[in-house]
Amino acid sequence: MTEIIDLSQEIYEGMPVYKDLPQVKMSIHNTHEEWNGELDSKTRTPAVHKLELGEHTGTHVDAINHMAKQYKGQSIDTMPLSLFYTEGVCLDFSNKGFQELIDVDDIIDACKKENIVIKEKDTVLLYTNHYKKAFGTENWNKGPGITADAARWLGNKKVSAFGVETMSPGVPGISNKEVHYICGEFNFTHYENMINLNQLIGRGRFRFIAFPLKIKGGTGSPVRAVAIFE
Repeated sequence: MTEIIDLSQEIYEGMPVYKDLPQVKMSIHNTHEEWNGELDSKTRTPAVHKLELGEHTGTHVDAINHMAKQYKGQSIDTMPLSLFYTEGVCLDFSNKGFQELIDVDDIIDACKKENIVIKEKDTVLLYTNHYKKAFGTENWNKGPGITADAARWLGNKKVSAFGVETMSPGVPGISNKEVHYICGEFNFTHYENMINLNQLIGRGRFRFIAFPLKIKGGTGSPVRAVAIFE
């Protein structure tokens, strides 16, 4: 029996966003009462919502043009769909605390513990339990993150992407900017703000799917990320 595990946050007004990125705004644009000509109705049943949000809202993927200025032409709509439909593995780093770094040796040890071999074109998800520990609290922006060396190691493995529960792949002010640069250099990407990664631990390989919206010139896109076990 096929099992589909949802790895994406809900999108809603007031949800946490990274630093100065656009806040999510959501309002009723059209109601069924308006469409039915019920002019005196005291109820407003949504028929269409108006959304205002940034490309990097909730569970999302970064385009290569987000990584650095020199990747200007590599927008989300130009990236091969095969990058978002891959085999996936999930590694356990739930022992990591706030703003703690995940280095190459940590990844190698986690692979040995789970008996996992990272293959070319894989998507590698990093479970830290930060969502459960800190979402909605003052510590939400203090998640663990990978080092620049770890990003380069993943790039040398030729993975399609890696994914994290946190709002950034590296630790802001320590490794985050360099991690982005390395993703651009090696032409691979990452997902942020993932959930339910605990449900993947100890289960080996799965099908990973997380298609972005086809935003012309986009620097990223929200995704509905899922893990599928057959």
